[in-house]
Amino acid sequence: MPELPEVETTCRGLAPHLEGHKVRSVQVRQPRLRWPVDPDFAKHIKNARILKLERRAKYLLVHTDRGCAIWHLGMSGSLRLIQSEERAEKHDHIDWRLDSGLVLRYRDPRRFGALLWTAGDPLSHDLLSHLGPEPLSEAFTGDHLFSSSRRRKQSVKTFIMDGRIVVGVGNIYASESLFLAGIRPDREAGSISRARYLRLAEVIQQVLRRAIAQGGTTLRDFIGGDGQPGYFAQELNVYGRAGLPCPTCGRPVRDITLGQRNTFFCVHCQR
Repeated sequence: MPELPEVETTCRGLAPHLEGHKVRSVQVRQPRLRWPVDPDFAKHIKNARILKLERRAKYLLVHTDRGCAIWHLGMSGSLRLIQSEERAEKHDHIDWRLDSGLVLRYRDPRRFGALLWTAGDPLSHDLLSHLGPEPLSEAFTGDHLFSSSRRRKQSVKTFIMDGRIVVGVGNIYASESLFLAGIRPDREAGSISRARYLRLAEVIQQVLRRAIAQGGTTLRDFIGGDGQPGYFAQELNVYGRAGLPCPTCGRPVRDITLGQRNTFFCVHCQR
């Protein structure tokens, strides 16, 4: 958390209020995030004009006329626009003061997020250069999953969560997609047929689009750029529902651990 739909929701919510505006100043109250904030970050971006916001995987890219800020929200981070007079609280670590008078505030209780700067192409940055296709792009297909999975013995769930295969399919959406595709999450990735991967790719796209439309999934910490929670949690079929009835067959949802992550599925509906 946050996963791709939450970052996409944040990006779409912030873009109209940031694009075209200048960053007048930056205040870093706590530089010790997942990676330390560059001491010169405020100098790099001061008076820079924000040209475009976009998402790559779970990273938010803020393109300016001087370079690009790469923001990762970690497990508990959020970005929201506030009035300049709003007082900072304990976990409000970074403020960007805009020429509009608004402040972009980064809050992160666990400090697993990051704010990085690059003067070059952000897609060539070490964090981004190795990533696989976007799940909502034309490059992501069932054929891609099938060809990439051959001879792989890892579970299909950890396979589709591998950012080198496809980006942004996090724990929640992997569990939900595999349920709707009728595939057990602990099946070996290399044992699944092309036809089933074609179906899985379609379902992954459907699930992510629906989650984005609902504003993401708020389970504990996520709040979107507009300060509002995501409502996709109300549509979850199996994630977080261990012991509760499967919405399809009524049998109890199972909970196992795969790749050190809780995994939820129905023994009867998923094969």
